[in-house]
Amino acid sequence: MRGTWKLKLRMWITSILMFTIVYFLVMLAGWYLGVRSYMIWLFASLVIVFLQYWFGPSLVKRSMNVRPLSEAEAPHIHQMVEELANEAGIKKPEIGLSEVNIPNAFAYGRSSRSGHIAITRPILGLLDRDELRAVIGHEMGHIKHNDMIVTSAVSVIPMICYYIALSFMFSGDRDNGATIIIGIVGYLFYLIGQLLVLFISRTREYYADEASVEFGNRPAALVSALYKLSYGAARCDNDTISDLNTNRAFFVNDINNAQNDINDFRQIDFDGNGKITDDELRRLANSDVKISKKNGLMELLSTHPDSLKRVKRLAELEP
Repeated sequence: MRGTWKLKLRMWITSILMFTIVYFLVMLAGWYLGVRSYMIWLFASLVIVFLQYWFGPSLVKRSMNVRPLSEAEAPHIHQMVEELANEAGIKKPEIGLSEVNIPNAFAYGRSSRSGHIAITRPILGLLDRDELRAVIGHEMGHIKHNDMIVTSAVSVIPMICYYIALSFMFSGDRDNGATIIIGIVGYLFYLIGQLLVLFISRTREYYADEASVEFGNRPAALVSALYKLSYGAARCDNDTISDLNTNRAFFVNDINNAQNDINDFRQIDFDGNGKITDDELRRLANSDVKISKKNGLMELLSTHPDSLKRVKRLAELEP
């Protein structure tokens, strides 16, 4: 497995850019309100970032309706998590059950020492043991890399920018052009922030996939799991997808892009049985994969990498 220094560098750069956006917006708002002290602006910005860091995991837990999953309820899940934690060399994460009606899994927490892995109830009847272990290994990779707190923290910043933009643009203070300017700047920062969140989210998925393989899972098992999870998401109604849209970056795959992902997976499901075997993945490893310009553009607006590019990387890890 390659080193994770590029992932860490990108997380640091993204965090610094996001903090800069927060500081600049606080400065504009402070200037408008008559507060002209850069120390106050800095303090307010640090408070905002700290609150995101501290309350981010709790917000994820509440919004995803997660409850503790005891060892008595699911001993096989606890055994998998313990084995994978030992492989990763980290403390065993807390395990939770998310009562949302879509098959998936996600990780959250402030650090690898306080990590949580949650699985949704529908995933239990959908994946076989190897596939489920590969998915949990993927989430263990997020905890190992400490990337879930960055995603949790920075994903809130664009929404702050959005609400600031709305409040200033429609404040009713038409006599003061500063409100319109702050609103427009806030909206521009919202768009920039969204692109940064999507970029770091896609990057971390590649590393988590590789981590799952490093922890002893077969690449084909993870690809097969992604295939089935795409089918599971495609069967969900629009209301369920919409309710989970703000948290989709935490999932193993992009639930908004499920049907396109299914079409991609079908290209390598040569026997059409709804699973991806080791042999099918090896065939992909020896072929060229090109994505269309349309899919390339869609990837820029997605929380996860293009599925064919993602599977191609996993295919290259197939022994």
